[in-house]
Amino acid sequence: MVSIIVAIAQNGTIGDKNALLWHIKEDMRFFRTTTSGHPVIMGRKTFESLGSKPLPKRTNIVITRADRTFEGALTAHSLEEAIAMAKEACGDDEIFVMGGAQIYAEALNVVDRLYITRVERDYEGDTSFPAIDYSQWLLISEERHERGEEFESPFAFQIYNRI
Repeated sequence: MVSIIVAIAQNGTIGDKNALLWHIKEDMRFFRTTTSGHPVIMGRKTFESLGSKPLPKRTNIVITRADRTFEGALTAHSLEEAIAMAKEACGDDEIFVMGGAQIYAEALNVVDRLYITRVERDYEGDTSFPAIDYSQWLLISEERHERGEEFESPFAFQIYNRI
């Protein structure tokens, strides 16, 4: 199974200048718990936004057009190649696509599941998540929070399966 995991602001924004716009401890925990032990696929800019360090306890696969390698991560030159590498590394286990926007746009047509953290607040940013046709998705789980431990706006963890 191939899944997208993303946090999206109310107005569709997911980042600015290759950085997150919010810090929600509960979302970081959700991301870590959900993806640990699974391959994660990301673009080069997303990998660089992590300090060019692989996420622990996960097979990290970085997609780039350049002929280069990334310490602690596998290198792919397309989403299809990254998915094939992840399947080879983990078999039938779940694979997570974790950004950025261009990789999400490509992946949206091929993934089976969406893990979305809905941040119920607008943010200014230069990166948005591509439009989702919700007629193709079924909401199977939702966990709402009126606020976080250190975050004052509401948010929700939602999981959708492709119909």
